[in-house]
Amino acid sequence: MLDIQQLGNYIDEHYTRTLFRLETLPQYLVDSDGEDYRRYVTGLPGPTMSRKQPWLDTLRAERDRGLYQHRVHVWRSPLTDYLRYECEWGYAYNAEAGEEIRVIDTAEQTKPAAVIDEDFWLINDTHVAKMHYDPDGRFLGSTIAEPPEIQQYRAARDAAWAAAVPFVDYWNRHREYWRSTHAM
Repeated sequence: MLDIQQLGNYIDEHYTRTLFRLETLPQYLVDSDGEDYRRYVTGLPGPTMSRKQPWLDTLRAERDRGLYQHRVHVWRSPLTDYLRYECEWGYAYNAEAGEEIRVIDTAEQTKPAAVIDEDFWLINDTHVAKMHYDPDGRFLGSTIAEPPEIQQYRAARDAAWAAAVPFVDYWNRHREYWRSTHAM
């Protein structure tokens, strides 16, 4: 199983055109959030930009080089505090920086059968990193899919992308989840 550093190296090694992420959890307990989630739920203003800015710069640089990063998150509203945080302090900024993000809210629409209940990265349509988490959303590691499995992940990506609504549209329609005016 790959740890977070090995996963990053694997993605960097293979990502030359497209990078797709399917997310299915209502919460991710990851070190990369730093203290921002705690800050968000206690009402403090804005994400820690010294932590977030390098990622936004990476997204912009990738877009400028012609790389395409996109994701779909499948969830069921009402949104948890974590999902509100992820939208307001994560996705809103990432979308501005060039990442294409879409949402399937199963309280508003039916999830296509081809969309699997498993987090994964699909890299250039040829490599799949399956993500493994504990029940609380802590990253346990990643395994690489075997070649015969890859078509299933492509089909899941295609079905999710076709069914999902653009994050910006979803977020603007659901201002009841906004905590601040910079939410979009």
